[in-house]
Amino acid sequence: MTLGGLLKHMAFVENEWFARWLPDNERLEPWLSIDWSAQPDWEWETAASNTPAGLMGQWLEAVDLSRSITKVALANGGLDQLAKRKWPNGESPSLRWILVHMIEEYARHNGHADLLREFVDGETGE
Repeated sequence: MTLGGLLKHMAFVENEWFARWLPDNERLEPWLSIDWSAQPDWEWETAASNTPAGLMGQWLEAVDLSRSITKVALANGGLDQLAKRKWPNGESPSLRWILVHMIEEYARHNGHADLLREFVDGETGE
């Protein structure tokens, strides 16, 4: 696990939930072209080949798109509206569920980033 891998993964997760699940779109590039069955951890494994600036830019672009999509979704249906993409059981998550899930996702990975930092500098947090 690397900080770059975390950033690339979070760009993927942002795009998955807000640009794919909520409106039921195809994946965006670069995610669309990946053979996920052959490389299920592609974003983690390939981050080392990207520059830090490139990874940060990819994540910021994904966050900006998520914010834009969320703003429109809130204006057009609020937090309880359902995503257009469905789970295998036929149900869909609400926008509220997606937002809470993203809070959980960021909390989990912020903890991972803190562990990586602690490994480097030896300092422990509060």
